Amino acid sequence: MSTPNSEDHQYRSLAEVHESVEMPMRGVWWRRWFAVTGPAIMAAVGYMDPGNWATDIAAGSRYNYTLIWVLLMSNLMAILLQSLSVRLGVVARRDLAQASHEEYPKAVNIPLYVLAEIAITATDLAEVLGSAIALQLLFGIPLIYGVILTALDTLLLLFLSHLGIRKLEAVVFALVGTIGAAFVLEIFLSQPDWQGIAQGFVPAIPDAAALYIAVGMLGATVMPHNLYLHSSLVQTRKIGRDHYSIKEALRWNAIDSAVALNLAFFVNAAILIMAAAVFYRNGLYAVAEIQDAYHLLEPILGAGIAPIAFAIALLASGQSSTITGTLAGQIVMEGYLNLRIQPWLRRLITRLLAIIPAIIAISYFGEGSTGKLLVLSQVVLSLQLPFAIIPLIHFVSDQQRMREFVIKRWVQILAWVVALIIIVLNANLVREELKVAIANAGNQAWLIRVMMVPLLLAVVALLLYVTFRPWLAGRVPMLLGRAGRVDVHGLKAVSEVSIVSPSPYRRIAVAFDFGGGEERLLGEVLRMADRKQTRVYLLHVVESPVARALGRDAADREVRADRQRLEELAGLLNQAGIETECRLGAGNPVTELAHMINEIDAELVILGAHGHSGVSDLVHGTVVGGLRHRIQASVLVIPLSTP
Repeated sequence: MSTPNSEDHQYRSLAEVHESVEMPMRGVWWRRWFAVTGPAIMAAVGYMDPGNWATDIAAGSRYNYTLIWVLLMSNLMAILLQSLSVRLGVVARRDLAQASHEEYPKAVNIPLYVLAEIAITATDLAEVLGSAIALQLLFGIPLIYGVILTALDTLLLLFLSHLGIRKLEAVVFALVGTIGAAFVLEIFLSQPDWQGIAQGFVPAIPDAAALYIAVGMLGATVMPHNLYLHSSLVQTRKIGRDHYSIKEALRWNAIDSAVALNLAFFVNAAILIMAAAVFYRNGLYAVAEIQDAYHLLEPILGAGIAPIAFAIALLASGQSSTITGTLAGQIVMEGYLNLRIQPWLRRLITRLLAIIPAIIAISYFGEGSTGKLLVLSQVVLSLQLPFAIIPLIHFVSDQQRMREFVIKRWVQILAWVVALIIIVLNANLVREELKVAIANAGNQAWLIRVMMVPLLLAVVALLLYVTFRPWLAGRVPMLLGRAGRVDVHGLKAVSEVSIVSPSPYRRIAVAFDFGGGEERLLGEVLRMADRKQTRVYLLHVVESPVARALGRDAADREVRADRQRLEELAGLLNQAGIETECRLGAGNPVTELAHMINEIDAELVILGAHGHSGVSDLVHGTVVGGLRHRIQASVLVIPLSTP
């Protein structure tokens, strides 16, 4: 397979923090573990988000400790799958979305991307509702206003993202610690039946409703977006490419994942145990709403601290999940589409996609609908799981991709058993839900069949494709649409590529902002220009108030000074034997430069970057980012800031 160099910045997962943390391969054990710790706890956050609370409370209050085995099974599955995700990131230096983009044609990648986005939206829906419920419980804010307020955590994330990955991990770790401490207190106060808990580890599904809740628990525990997230976050560690370094990184990440995910199991089990010990034991079998659980804790347990600890843990859960959900959304979009947008904009898009259905549901069905909505969101996650798990298993089983770190045969078999269990559970769930929907529809049942049958057939076809494609590759190339593995951009094999020396650039545009570094830009002109064939255009846009008001008709002192300086620079190139022309614009730099560049039909644009970032970008603007989407020419960006 032809793939881009993994060190190429364009293809780095979460490029802004890629390999930003040094990982020592030798030394005392706790230093190595400390360097690794972070990605696993951030992945584990998804296993204890507010969606888990709804499914765990519903399971405990209705079925006592009977379904605790589902949590254990889900946790073991999660440890296996997250270890595969780690292996892909550490060895192949690709996250799951990037690997899928490289492996599958566009016709398959687009629906896979859509399904991943649906899963992330479902995750974010749980975070929105959980945070809004916590705000209501703690401060009495109406639920619908709390949902709207959750849009503001975009600003919180924007702030945290500029602190670096280690600071972000520390914030998440503090929030997780808050959740754990709160539930230690809840378990102590509820005094559960430990013998009943032990019996709950024996597998049993009491009825069809238990199956729905069990699949929801599975979706809430083994979350698809975490597979994308973890395979990317492990790449924030700077790991050597030698065999020993990779082996050590895999070993320490496996230990870290097991510890973090067992902590998540403790939190989930604590919620279920608390619900069973407090509600089921007192005959309250229908407690499915988080709000009901909060209000019933104090009168039943007789401790005022119990509901407060519960609400604080819920708020910490919602906020920590918000951080990791945002990163997962960025990873999925960049990996599948090779499209990078500002993280705060990505956060806002994801949050709006979650807020809209939450507001509609609360407005139409009332605040009592949040529990059902949370459980539904987790079932949606479970239904999307096979489309993340199956490609992951194929990738880490690929000798060419993983080399000597390909997973062993028994691990492959175990992983496929996990995938099969999830698919069977999902198929049963879909069948049961369709039967109920058709029965309730009456005379309109035909409409459900017309809408759902084609959709289900398309989903099954996609699942069969991603399952069997790697085994058929090379054997049935016409069926696959291409032979062998797909290149990153669907290009022909390297063996078929012929290199032809290109003609020199005939029209080069150079954009100056007169912020320093002009000599470096002129030096690049000398490097790129052919004195016989190239014509150079020196461009500058005046941004003074007069220039913005009058445009190119402006003639204030700044316009005159800038024109004179531009002509002097052109004179230097003319003396060097390069035909040069000046062009001066006025107003918005991006718009004016794009207009001038397209007007002269430039083949190459050279411009400088001063290294602004963060708040400085908001002040100085981002001409490079805005310009490249408006022109057809090649762009050469020269760093002008002092190293």
